[in-house]
Amino acid sequence: MASRLRGRRATTTILACLLAAGTALTPLSAAAAPGPIYQNPRKPVADRVADLLGRMSLDDKIAQMVQAERNAATPARAAELRLGSILSGGGSAPTPNTAESWADMYDDYQRAALATPLGIPTIYGVDAVHGHNNVVGATIFPHNIGLGAADDPALAERIGRATAEEVSATGVDWDFAPCLCVARDDRWGRTYESFGEIPRNAVVNSTIINGLQGKRLAAPGSVLATAKHFIGDGGTTGGKDQGNTEISEAELRAIHLPPFRAAIARGVGSVMISFNSWNGVKDHGNKYLITDLLKNELRFTGFVVSDWNGIDQIDGQEGFTAAEVRQAVNAGLDMFMVPHDYAKFLDLLRAEVQANRVPLARIDDANRRILTKKFELGLFERPFTDRSFLKTVGSKQHRDLARQAVRESQVLLRNDGVLPLPKNNAKLFVAGKNANDIGNQSGGWTITWQGSSGPITPGTTILDGIKQSAGKNSTVTYDREADGLDSSYRAAVVVVGETPYAEGQGDRPDGLALDAEDLATLAKAKATGVPVVTVLVSGRPLDIAQQLPQWNALLASWLPGTEGGGVADVLFGAYRPTGKLSFSWPSSSAQEPINVGDGKKPLFPYGYGLTYRR
Repeated sequence: MASRLRGRRATTTILACLLAAGTALTPLSAAAAPGPIYQNPRKPVADRVADLLGRMSLDDKIAQMVQAERNAATPARAAELRLGSILSGGGSAPTPNTAESWADMYDDYQRAALATPLGIPTIYGVDAVHGHNNVVGATIFPHNIGLGAADDPALAERIGRATAEEVSATGVDWDFAPCLCVARDDRWGRTYESFGEIPRNAVVNSTIINGLQGKRLAAPGSVLATAKHFIGDGGTTGGKDQGNTEISEAELRAIHLPPFRAAIARGVGSVMISFNSWNGVKDHGNKYLITDLLKNELRFTGFVVSDWNGIDQIDGQEGFTAAEVRQAVNAGLDMFMVPHDYAKFLDLLRAEVQANRVPLARIDDANRRILTKKFELGLFERPFTDRSFLKTVGSKQHRDLARQAVRESQVLLRNDGVLPLPKNNAKLFVAGKNANDIGNQSGGWTITWQGSSGPITPGTTILDGIKQSAGKNSTVTYDREADGLDSSYRAAVVVVGETPYAEGQGDRPDGLALDAEDLATLAKAKATGVPVVTVLVSGRPLDIAQQLPQWNALLASWLPGTEGGGVADVLFGAYRPTGKLSFSWPSSSAQEPINVGDGKKPLFPYGYGLTYRR
């Protein structure tokens, strides 16, 4: 029996080498000697999984439960340990950062995985949270807060599909999106990753999952979606990232659970656990939440993945321990994002299983869930990049879709009649630090983890869009600080707000006021007597109540991404504003947190948004 098993593995290795060499393989005829069941695409997925599990050693199984960072595990190293997954953290990209380089890198990992004895393909994950945002040249869509304001589930699904195509072009088959958090405190640095402050916003926009996963995971251009972060990340006390969500179970279920219920109904393939605690217990080690609620009550059949080094936080001490590994696995986590310490994790988990502190049945359950998705994705039959999708990366079709999303996401909050701007025979001035900056208008999770200012990827700035929209005999003058603006101009469009940030670094517990540069630019514009149109580029509502009376119009543009022409379309009236607030707008930072039904009077209520007269 042992020699027969070795023969089967040798056959697998030969097949993998032929695949790596690009050799075309003809499917076996019915009369040909059958290979292992798990290699037969005609067999049911459950049978293939069972067959493969029966051939796997303990080392094979625990390795399938590990996800390492590409910078810490070369293809050879990943294959040596038979790791189940690789990821690119925010900003982790090959050089040069092109879609083609990504595809080459992905295929290198896949070739190495296929050359292992069982030839189990890897699954590669990225945070493509508003387009394939790690890749230079990809289409960058508005962040979720803008899509929540657009309130167009069909649009969200189309964005999911476009994102999946661009992700597929780079070989990647697993997207850590969508974020289905319900942000309850705008001081939280991930507010822009939320569709809104009530569960409905995330529930209706969970259609993005259908776009990402397509009708079948194995279909071309489909990728595995991830509902994250389970659960309560948007409800932490003080809006502290990775903090403590101190609420009753009734509130947890009423506010934070419905989006995940909707995602599971849509067949989402994976769920990522949240960094936060619930009443002092870290989610990553909470068996009630992961196994009892998510897997048993909600009947989630996909696999559960940790967040970045999430198990390291269970005991509050630096570095994960055997006890933390044991607690997390037994709590129901299936795959572990241990970007750099994957070898340590393997050693600890192996010892826990051998000591019977982690049941082998739990290991098998995790593997069954992970392998099922690999089979459903078609990775065993088509493990390499489908490069036919390279033409979709940053394509006109996708950029047009992004521009439509920008248009629909704009929320007009104030207008004394200065908008829409005249297209022809107009002298217009544009100012502000966010007027001519792709990085600022795209926000965090763009090319790098925290994002950055400047021309970080191709696109159309808001200033570009205004210049392109200005018509016959119109002039557009720009100066960041509004120098040169005088009373001869018809209007001044001042584009202000936040600069990029992401989780952790984006928390603003001390207030949400405009910065000194913005206030100075706005004051300079107001002093000229020219009508001031303020365009606010931000990842959340800001504290602007004191300045609001000085503005003739206020447009909330959120973080529109690379297609700033959509903002200009609304400013000039080519598209009538239709966006509505999915967050209550505070009258001051002192009001935070403020949400529908809490009795506080906002500056602008949830659901507010003006439009133009026809």
